[in-house]
Amino acid sequence: MAVLTSGFATALSGGNELEKILSLAKRAGAEAEVFFTSYEKLPAIFEANRLKQLKANQGTLVALRIIKGGRVGFAITTRLDNRQELVNRAVEVSQFGASARFELPLRQFYPQIEVYDSEINGVTVGQMVELGESLIARLRAHSPELVCDVEVAKETALVQISNTRGGEASYHKSVIDIAIEGILTRGTDMLFVGDEASSCHPIRDVDELACSVINQLELAEKEASVATGYLPVIFTPHGVASAFIPSLALGFNGRIVLEGASPLGNRLAEQVFDPRLSLRDDATIIYQPRSRPCDDEGIPSQRTSLIENGVVKSFLYDLQTAGLANTQSTGNGDRSGGLPAPRVSALVIEPGDIAFEDMVKDLREGLVVEQLMGAEQTNILGGEFGGNVLLGYKVEKGEIVGRVKDTMVSGNVYKVLSELAAIGKETRWIGGMISTPAIFCPKLEVTSKS
Repeated sequence: MAVLTSGFATALSGGNELEKILSLAKRAGAEAEVFFTSYEKLPAIFEANRLKQLKANQGTLVALRIIKGGRVGFAITTRLDNRQELVNRAVEVSQFGASARFELPLRQFYPQIEVYDSEINGVTVGQMVELGESLIARLRAHSPELVCDVEVAKETALVQISNTRGGEASYHKSVIDIAIEGILTRGTDMLFVGDEASSCHPIRDVDELACSVINQLELAEKEASVATGYLPVIFTPHGVASAFIPSLALGFNGRIVLEGASPLGNRLAEQVFDPRLSLRDDATIIYQPRSRPCDDEGIPSQRTSLIENGVVKSFLYDLQTAGLANTQSTGNGDRSGGLPAPRVSALVIEPGDIAFEDMVKDLREGLVVEQLMGAEQTNILGGEFGGNVLLGYKVEKGEIVGRVKDTMVSGNVYKVLSELAAIGKETRWIGGMISTPAIFCPKLEVTSKS
């Protein structure tokens, strides 16, 4: 074992079994890698303001990837007692598998990235229920008609990776998530509000979440309308995540680039975006849910600059796509139950120098978008986004005057982000996956039924 996070021993549960699987694979004349994970998740689920479900989920996954005759074989199981069957299935699949364009990693050292807090074990079911009840009570004290769905979930996981070239890695992770969705119905009008928080540390209170949702409720108390046409639009961090991130995640994906489907594929080192925009993929931030010391192939985690002052700097690769592209893996191999594929870890947009309030004050007339609905149903591969403004506000003479209804916003990510009015200086994490400030776009197409 190279270096383990959180001071854990050099082998996790199932370690000896993994060595037995590797030994069987060697006898079959194959190089092999075993990925093992064991997890436990406990969610407290509230529906329509009431506790609905408390059910612990436990599971294990063993994934075997082999290279035999230059081809990749793969098999998975949820048990550790059928080793020979697992190897046999991987060997059989390898006859029809893709040509291996990579070598399994050797033994190496990993960055010390803390993603486990032992205090999470002390978070009781009662405390989780209390957090959910407290959040609902706070919001309904403000808006008694609000119907809330809440999930408070804690999860711990053990991960171990071993291969026949001596590569080994393991770590332990803890995560707590709290998500709230609220619906306020008055006649035929439905207002949707919500927010979430996640951390590798225990979350002790819901004050920040409650204040965020109450702010949404207060800004949406009045209604306002906008005319169809082109308007300045400010995307809050939630708005940035729903409008821009799906296209960017695909555009910088090394597999999409290799297939020739990414609009950025032939624009490496070119000025594509606004010079104030910088974006990186970063799995090295301690105690963030998407961080880890290595990816699912045992490649050390790193910070990968994707956009630097508007210039396209790199793409995201796993071992196979990196081999096909004649480059190195960026540590973005992610399994999600199958063969590794390149995926984002955690995206970080660098902050600008303008406060959100000052952005609003600069608007004579415009729109603030908190959440788009249906943005991913457009041609996101080509950078298109468009959808109904699920939650957004009209701005007049530098002030938010009310919530807009029956309004759509559309555009192209690459065009919109090539010329910005401003980037906010305050950032926040959305879903544990994206850290972003607000982004001010000088002109977007807005369609309204008003």
